[in-house]
Amino acid sequence: MKRNAWRALLYFVTMTCFGVAAGAAFGQEQVFKGKTIRLIVGLAPGGGFDTYSRAIARHMGRHIPGYPAIVVDNMPGAASLVSANYLYKVARPDGLTIGNFVGGIAMHELFGKPGIEFQARKFEYLGVPAQDNFMLGVAKSTAITSVEKWIASGTMLKFGGVSPGGGTDDLPKVVKAVLGLPLQLVTGYKGTGPIRLAFNSGEVQGVSNSIESFNSTWTSEMEKGEVVIILQETVKPHPSLPNVPVALELAKTEEGKKLIRAQATINGVTNRLYALPPGTPKPVVYSLRKAFSATLKDPEFLADAKKARLDIDPIDGEAIANEVKGLFNLDRSLVEKLKEILK
Repeated sequence: MKRNAWRALLYFVTMTCFGVAAGAAFGQEQVFKGKTIRLIVGLAPGGGFDTYSRAIARHMGRHIPGYPAIVVDNMPGAASLVSANYLYKVARPDGLTIGNFVGGIAMHELFGKPGIEFQARKFEYLGVPAQDNFMLGVAKSTAITSVEKWIASGTMLKFGGVSPGGGTDDLPKVVKAVLGLPLQLVTGYKGTGPIRLAFNSGEVQGVSNSIESFNSTWTSEMEKGEVVIILQETVKPHPSLPNVPVALELAKTEEGKKLIRAQATINGVTNRLYALPPGTPKPVVYSLRKAFSATLKDPEFLADAKKARLDIDPIDGEAIANEVKGLFNLDRSLVEKLKEILK
């Protein structure tokens, strides 16, 4: 008799849990069924951010309850600051708007930069599809083939940038300050796509760009040798570039090493953020986090990414949220030095 009672209790608990789970799944399906999710990319078409987002948009709907459509909407401006502000202040927290913006702008919130109208720690993060490894690339026509040759020649090179907060601007400023590079930043381009056009026309002679973006959107320039990678703005060498010097290893002071390490982390691990507005219901957040992670493991997506030469090295939303919170725990003296360099 006692055994039958335990069986009945176990059956009741199992069916209750099943009913709750089924109800939750049905509820999420109702949120998304027949709807369209707007994926806002904070940079111009033709760059790495845009390429990743369009690949993700083609596949992520299959992993969301209700199978919503996903459309990409570019909202460039100030290294994706415009889109981050929009996601925070304007977008409804209903799961139907996802933002993709540059993680480095969170550091400028810490600096108190004018124009920032968000609190980075309040976004709900879905994760990142890849961790970026930024490089300095220069035009073959400059005849500069190494950092040593560049410094020795004293040749001033113009580098294209987007805006403070991105790896196109902040990383070259830091390595210039630490290593003494003769570099002039020409900022204000809408993305690395427009910078590529300026590079090809001779308007600028260099760019700080991730190797992931170089491989996927600067394919012709890389294959023809028109862009020469001369420095890795990273803390360790990328496997594909074992003979290119690493900025951290060239720094001669401990402070210089800390500055490069901090900026390389900000513009590497947290660079390609995907996020939801603050206040998005937790069940919706969890559902979209699960779908985002599943998409990045989807064989069809991975085949698509391989075709587009996109590196996939994801970090989940919870880990990214912790990384963003960690920015606000940096040593204050280091923050002030970075603020001085990046102003």
